[in-house]
Order: sequence, then C-alpha cells, then structure tokens
Amino acid sequence: MASSSATGHCLFLALLLLSSAAAYGQLSTSFYATSCPALETIVRSVVSSAIASDTRMGASLLRLFFHDCFVQGCDASILLDDVGTFVGEKTAFPNVNSVRGYDVINNIKAAVEANCSGVVSCADIVALAARDGTNLLGGPTWSVPLGRRDSTTANRNLANSDLPSPASSLSTLITAFGNKGLSAQDMTALSGAHTIGFAQCQNYRNRIYNDNNINQQFAKQLRSTCPNTQGTNDTILAGLDVQTQLTFDNDYYGNLLKNKGLLHSDQELYNGGSQDALVKNYSSNSAAFFADFVTAMIKMGNISPLTGTAGQIRANCSVVN
Repeated sequence: MASSSATGHCLFLALLLLSSAAAYGQLSTSFYATSCPALETIVRSVVSSAIASDTRMGASLLRLFFHDCFVQGCDASILLDDVGTFVGEKTAFPNVNSVRGYDVINNIKAAVEANCSGVVSCADIVALAARDGTNLLGGPTWSVPLGRRDSTTANRNLANSDLPSPASSLSTLITAFGNKGLSAQDMTALSGAHTIGFAQCQNYRNRIYNDNNINQQFAKQLRSTCPNTQGTNDTILAGLDVQTQLTFDNDYYGNLLKNKGLLHSDQELYNGGSQDALVKNYSSNSAAFFADFVTAMIKMGNISPLTGTAGQIRANCSVVN
C-alpha cells in the first residue's frame, strides 16, 4: 500500500512538472543557465543604472514589453528601425514619441554580447528588463521563462490596430486582451502597471474635459497644465498614479475608487462594470494584486514567441541580421 502511494505521488509530481512546462510552451526559466549564466545579473545591473539616472525608465521598460508582445507576439519587433523600404513599429501612433527605453535595451544587448556573443535574443532582454524595472521600483519579482527568438519582420498596421487606446471602453479592453489569450482578470491586473509612469496631455485631455465619472478637483488640477486645445501642451506629463507614480504599489486601484483614473481606459475598470469587485480587492490587498500581476505578466510573455529555429538572434536589436 505504501509503495502504491509513493508511486502515485511520483506520478502526480511528474504530471505537475509536465503541466508546468506546457504552460510556458517551449520557454524555460533556465534556458540560458549554461550558455549565458551571467545574463540576469548583467540585465539587472544595466536596468538599475538606467533607473538611477531616470526613475521613469522602470515604467518605460515595462510598457515597452507590453507594446512588443501585443504586436506579432513577444519577438522584439518593436525594436526594429525603419531602414530603406523596411517599415517598423516605432512610428505607429501608440509608439511614436511615446515609447521609451530603446537605448537601455541596446546597452543591455551590448553588455550581454560582450559576455556571451550571439546567444541571447533581444526579445528575452526586453522581458527581463520589464521584470527588473518593475522590481526595482518596489514591485514583485518572478522567474522569467526564456528562449524567445527575434523576428525579422514588424507590423506597423497591427501596432495601430491591436494596442488598446487610452479612450477604450471596458468591453473593447476585454476584447483586445482576449484576442491575445488574456482574461479580463489578466487585463485588470496588467493595467495595474499604471501604478508607475506618466501619460501625455493629449491622451487624457478628453477625459478631464468631457468625462462625467471624474473627481472634479482632480480634473481642475489637470486642466491647469493641459488646456482644451489640441496642439497646446500635448506632451505635458501627468502621473498615471496620483500619489506614487514612481513606486510600484496598489495605489492605482485606490485612485479608481475615487474617480481619479487619469485615462478614460483606466476609469473604465471601475465604472459599474464587471471589474469593479476585482479593483476593490486589489485596492485593499496588494499581495493579491502582485500575485495576479506576476501570473498575467508570465502569460503575456508567452504570446506567440518565436522558438527553436524560427526567427533569429539579432546582433543589433534595431536591425535584422
């Protein structure tokens, strides 16, 4: 009987390991254990220096990962420059003059190449940098599944169509994330990334002048620097989190309860809809938010990765080999 029980236990563990591996597809948290063991130390060091120089960079690296994964999957397509007839994604509306951190990724790539040349993809560097940017600002850490390869293509049209707009409704957000295999809960947890970072006036202008579900004192304060005239102060920044925009915490959700979401799409998460209860939970339970955020980040990082012999390992993240 004892022997049968032990055998059953071993089978259970084996199945658990198999299901765990399947959850990441062909990615593995130990992918570079032999080929580039210093990888994560190198990435964290460069990201740490970048944030020390510009605290906003933590949020920028996290956003860079999101904007990459939502277009063609997590394949570093967002890093490709327009060269000759090749059109990249950097000039897509959601990215142009908005997405930052390309130089940090290039610096990491250079440091990694000096240590283990031709081994580590730019796509994996983006994933690791997003994790470290989050953690260095007070957020959770996690083991990042690795083994992505870099695409040789980009798609500006998909960037324009698939990345959610700051004006999105809740149903539009749920559909956009659902199209990428992410649940409504994943969407609400990932939106918590807005606990760090800033948005430009052009992206919240309509909300502060036209939305009704906004704290009026909050709106008045924002109007003082963001006039209701397109082309005027368009790039003036405001914190996505009213109180602690440089610290990764759960204050973002508390702001939504007070109708102080900066973007229309933020406040949609708490506006009498299906995500209200989850927003309330996250606002009072940072551990639940952190746990769900990590789960959703790993899930997002597994959107259509190139693996095996697909794609390539770019020598320069900005251009195909």
